[in-house]
Amino acid sequence: MEPLASIRWCVPTLILVFSLLIQPSVSIYCDEDDCYDLLGVTQSANASEIKKAYYKLSLKHHPDKNPDPESKKLFVKIANAYEILKDEATREQYDYAIAHPEEVFYNTARYYHAYYGHKTDTRAVLVGLLLVLSAFQYLNQWTRYKQAIDMVKKTPAYKNKLKALELERTGGVTSKKKGNKQINKKMEEDLSKELDLQIKGAEEPSVWELVGIRVILLPYTVAKLLLWYGCWFWRYQVKHEPYSWEDAAHLTRRSLGIPFDSWSYNIDESRKDDLVQRRLWEKSNLENYMAEMRKESKRRR
Repeated sequence: MEPLASIRWCVPTLILVFSLLIQPSVSIYCDEDDCYDLLGVTQSANASEIKKAYYKLSLKHHPDKNPDPESKKLFVKIANAYEILKDEATREQYDYAIAHPEEVFYNTARYYHAYYGHKTDTRAVLVGLLLVLSAFQYLNQWTRYKQAIDMVKKTPAYKNKLKALELERTGGVTSKKKGNKQINKKMEEDLSKELDLQIKGAEEPSVWELVGIRVILLPYTVAKLLLWYGCWFWRYQVKHEPYSWEDAAHLTRRSLGIPFDSWSYNIDESRKDDLVQRRLWEKSNLENYMAEMRKESKRRR
């Protein structure tokens, strides 16, 4: 119940924070002011009128002309408004934001793209994106792995294995005194590390599986794949050598549509040898094998 209660409190809190942080899309241009009002022109004013209004106000409020601190602040706002309205593209974006204030995220994205997009190196953006994706990927995998391990540790099979390993380490002697509870807990943590927990679908996260690392190693992966296909073509298409057991197993697994993990961990060696010897990558052999499997399935029914 506690996690559910924390989620119920977390969601309204996040909504409140976003509502406080996200400001109207118009205000990102000239803060709370209207860019046209700052220059003293209407929204229908042309470029010449906007330029004339800016020069007139700059002569009045420029720090070199007017030492008043408030006038200096106003000049900064006027200069910012002119920068927005003098460019046709940014002015069009600003006018759209005025007409569609409800499209907060779209207007905000257009604003930052216009002002910072051309200043940002695309390569830096790509690297940053890969780092963020890799961090989230690793965190997600690690969370799933820890949850799976905690669930496995609660099963009777795991506890029996742990007990057997403890008896093996202590020579068949275990202490049942209450004072040794902390010691036993420490021993349990040490022994649990020795048990090889392989959980399908929730493997321990590896740095080499992260999307960022895979992108970095992509040229090496492609070169390795091309080399493998080249060697395969040379050995079996040009020289017509017999398939090695590993390559025959690969063809067999691909013909049957068996995933690599299932082939490696769920099928015993004698079964693998039998499947490989059947040469199931040949169409006629595969059809005969599938017919045998269908007959066997009907017989068991």
